[in-house]
Amino acid sequence: MDKIIEFFDHCVGSWVTERTYHYLRDNEVERSRTEFNIKPLTAELKTKVLSDNQYPSTSLLELEKIPGFNLGFYTISEKGEEVSQNLNLLFVVKQEENGFLEGDYLRDRAYEEAKPIISHFRFNSQTRELLMTTNYTRVVSVDSITLINPNLRIRKILNYQRPPEGQPLENVVLVGFGVELKTVNP
Repeated sequence: MDKIIEFFDHCVGSWVTERTYHYLRDNEVERSRTEFNIKPLTAELKTKVLSDNQYPSTSLLELEKIPGFNLGFYTISEKGEEVSQNLNLLFVVKQEENGFLEGDYLRDRAYEEAKPIISHFRFNSQTRELLMTTNYTRVVSVDSITLINPNLRIRKILNYQRPPEGQPLENVVLVGFGVELKTVNP
């Protein structure tokens, strides 16, 4: 559990990322730049995220142990398209085994769909990779953040066309890569 706390502690601050997205359906490549800021959540906002997702509430003592963050970002693509968003998120650890932690990743607003959403996460304490899987209506997004050092993260995003229930993920529609550099520590 200490490794994931350390991972999240290093994530707090301001970051800049240069990303490349490959849209496989359209055979198109796009570059973008994102500036984002990550701050710890208060107990009040953690409670709100749980409530927004109709997630079982927890005691104040337990709430303090749940990593939670506010994420604000601004992205501009090479085409000049701009996107900004601000959301609150929590990581509720449900299982720890053989250096892996797994649980629920809750947001008060999803990236693809403007509503609260519960996703799955898996953290590898050996590689310091956080893998988040979100089932949206049309796609399944698998997002990976690997902490190389406290000031450098590598990001990988795979979006799959959402298959019929029970079928494997096969049809990749988007691949994204990014190098994230911390610009300001908290």
